[in-house]
Amino acid sequence: MSESKASVTWQENKAFMGVSPSGHNVQIDADKEKGSSPMELVLLGLGGCASYDVVSILQKSRQDVTDVRCELTAKRAETVPAVYTDIHLHFVVKGQDIKDKQVEKAIHLSAEKYCSASRMLVAGGVNITHDFEVIAG
Repeated sequence: MSESKASVTWQENKAFMGVSPSGHNVQIDADKEKGSSPMELVLLGLGGCASYDVVSILQKSRQDVTDVRCELTAKRAETVPAVYTDIHLHFVVKGQDIKDKQVEKAIHLSAEKYCSASRMLVAGGVNITHDFEVIAG
């Protein structure tokens, strides 16, 4: 098992500076004035994890991908803790002669096998769904 170390330091009000295990700074602000809220970062982490997997798998499948965008829509519980209950990932994949079947397979492999963020959220009871569209270009 590998270990990661990060830190979060209070700046003012509800603003904090996070330092990731790789040494990158991330502005965090529960008021969303100086940075993203902690829950927004969870959503972005899922999108980034899944997008990386999809791009990587499509490239290994020799798909001529020129762009991938993951649009996330999320619902949160109305009571504290206001956890995500449902998250939908819509992938927009752009490229030449992209095969729908390959995109579907890449999304499935990410969701079921490779995306650590997705697996962790699903294990915590979040309902995660996916769909996609392919655009020539």
